[in-house]
Formats: sequence, structure tokens, C-alpha cells
Amino acid sequence: MMRYAIRHETRFDYDAPVQFARCNLRLRPIEWPGQIVSDFALAVDPGGTVTNAQIGGALARIDRLVVANPVTHLSITATANVVVERVIPMALPGDPSVRTIQRLARESGGLDALSPAQFLYPSPMIPLDPAIAEWCAPMLALNRGILEAGMDLACQIQRSFTFDPHATITSTPPRHAFDQRAGVCQDFAQIMIAGLRAVGLPAAYASGYLRTLPPPGQARLVGADAMHAWVMLWCGPERGWIGLDPTNGIYMAEDHILVAIGRDYADIAPVDGIFTGYGAQDVRVAVDVEPVGIAA
Repeated sequence: MMRYAIRHETRFDYDAPVQFARCNLRLRPIEWPGQIVSDFALAVDPGGTVTNAQIGGALARIDRLVVANPVTHLSITATANVVVERVIPMALPGDPSVRTIQRLARESGGLDALSPAQFLYPSPMIPLDPAIAEWCAPMLALNRGILEAGMDLACQIQRSFTFDPHATITSTPPRHAFDQRAGVCQDFAQIMIAGLRAVGLPAAYASGYLRTLPPPGQARLVGADAMHAWVMLWCGPERGWIGLDPTNGIYMAEDHILVAIGRDYADIAPVDGIFTGYGAQDVRVAVDVEPVGIAA
């Protein structure tokens, strides 16, 4: 059981004064099995009005910020303390097969936010793609256990793709990152989701944090300097949703802090909205996730 102190600063610098801004902030970690949010705070400089958080349909806590006075810069700093206690999942001999999960997902009738039916189909940023589907298919054979197959695919992506923060931008389609075999955690998660959905498996996009400094003797995880992205795979009604990290080829465990879950990045972008003004803007993001000890 680990306790983390998280600091996430997003700074906007504008070429010309912005007269008005309204933003949705998805920076408050959600409550999820294995993690408890003990406190959270938002600071806005030079100021603005923040409304109370609400539960969003994409499983995100949404704070709404309105800046009604002209500004040339805007800094949004989120701080949180989160306790995480998760065992590392394991593929088990009795896991349902890929074929069984396909059937159970098709037969699921729930319409709640985490129903597998919500995550079976293409979404705005993750279309079905024949080339990605063909590449992923050998790891997702119908007779394989669902978790064994999912982790095999995550590890194959980790081995086959190069982490390159200059290769893509937020709006880069999965196919572009797939063709050049390079990108960042968002790209790898979206490629994996496209492959899983192509064979009828429910897969969701997860956004959150990795601990910045690894335990002694362990390698530093890729993607720890910014918000991280990974995949949630539905493994049936008994095992539920399990996180797989294709950037690092590992499961979601005590190094991961979950902030939001959606169909793709567009559902759960950490900051989005509108502003009234003209000229370009420069955006800088700084993230620090510090382990502050073993929770009592």
C-alpha cells in the first residue's frame, strides 16, 4: 500500500490577451478499487471560478473553470494525495477465453457507464482499422485466456514500437503511429484498443499517472513525466476491468494512479474548453508523482 503526493501543472501562455475562458478539468483522480483519494486541490493563477466536481459519463471527475477577466497566461495546478493498494493481476488457468468474452460482451444488456457494451465499438479517435486488426489478431486467438491474450498484445506493442515524444501529437490517428511504429503512451493505448475492439473485446482508454521515481533497483517506467495512458480490458463479470500498460508491458498495479476512463482521449482530456481571443498559445505541462511512504 503506497501513498502518493501528486502535482500537475498546466500553463498556457497567450500571444494576445484572452478575454474569456471556460474549461473542463479532468484532473481529480476517480475512486476506483485499489485506490483512495484522500485530498485534492486546484489552484488557478491569475484566478477564476471553479465549480464543484461532478461525475462525468466517461467516468471522470469534472471541475469547471471560468476565467472572466483578460489574461495573458493561465496556470492550473492540481495537487492530490492518493493511497494505492493493488496486487499485480495474473493470468489464471480458469480465465474465460477470448471467444467467451466476445459472447458475454455481445449479450451484456447494461447501459451503465462501465457496461462492456459501451466499449465495444469504434469511437471518434479510435476507428476500426484493418491493418491494425490484422497485426493484433495472432495474439488474440479465440481459444486463449482473455488476460493471457491481452498481456501478450501489450508486451508485443511494447517490444515493437519506439517511444518517441516527437513522433506524434494529440490528434495523430492510431494508423499513423502504427505505420511508423513510434509514438507515445496515447498512441500505444489507442492501437491496442483498436486491435481489441476489432475482435469484439471491450476495451477502454485509461488516463492517469505513473510514479515518477521507481523503487530502488528497478527501472524507471516510460511516461512518468506527464499524464500517462493505458488500456482497461473487460475480462468477464468475475474478473471485471483489468488495466494493461502497453507502453511498459505491465499490468496496472501500485505504480499507476487512475484519473479517468473513457472510450478514447477525447472523452477524458485533462483540460479542454473554449477561449475568446486571437493569436497562438503555448502549453506546458509538468507532472510529479512522489511516493511519500507506505500508508498505514
